[in-house]
Amino acid sequence: MGPLILNTRPETDSQELEAALLARGYRLLSAPMLRIEFPPHADGLDLVGVQALIFTSANGVRAFAKQCDARHYPVLCVGDATARMARQAGFGDIRSADGDIEDLARLIGNQIDPAKGDLFHPAARKVAGDLGSLLQDRGFNIRRQTVYDAIPSDHLPDDVITAISAHHVDAVLFFSPRTAISFVKLIERYKLEKDLVGTSAICLSEAVKDRLGVLTWHKTEVAKHPTQEYLLSALENAFA
Repeated sequence: MGPLILNTRPETDSQELEAALLARGYRLLSAPMLRIEFPPHADGLDLVGVQALIFTSANGVRAFAKQCDARHYPVLCVGDATARMARQAGFGDIRSADGDIEDLARLIGNQIDPAKGDLFHPAARKVAGDLGSLLQDRGFNIRRQTVYDAIPSDHLPDDVITAISAHHVDAVLFFSPRTAISFVKLIERYKLEKDLVGTSAICLSEAVKDRLGVLTWHKTEVAKHPTQEYLLSALENAFA
């Protein structure tokens, strides 16, 4: 049997990841640390004067697509997974930074003329990083609007508690600081801190790793680049 991996991503983001894990021979458990909700917006989206859209998550694409039929805008995406979701949603002019928020800021600065209009950023209520501050000195006006919520989980599934207590979980995957924070709180609530000493933490970035430092892990691996593909490589390194 392959190593047992705990996936903490929201259900909306897990289909492609879990397929990739199964194809590599891993066994899976799931404990989404964030629940994605798409609340209705009676006022709609204000796109007057917008020249392009910014997406920093696949859920931002999903939320925009639920609320607006416009697909003619150029879109700038933080990474390839978000770009794929934009393509599935029907957008044509798609550009990917294939990285993190700073890579996205560089992409925007290199390819977009701020004089041609505002940039619209459909986002979660809480966001990681401040894209506006990274670009404000270059004359960009970024209009961010909340289009979805990421609600922290208030429990661990019974099968996950059992597996962690029995020291059966070989690695846990973490894709965001908020996911890591939620996981730490639940581990402490269920008093499972001592049951992770044989488990490795696989992190998308150093910022994610920093949120997990209060727990004792067997290994902590950080993806060399903040993408799913590199995170899977970090997972393989944990078992090398």
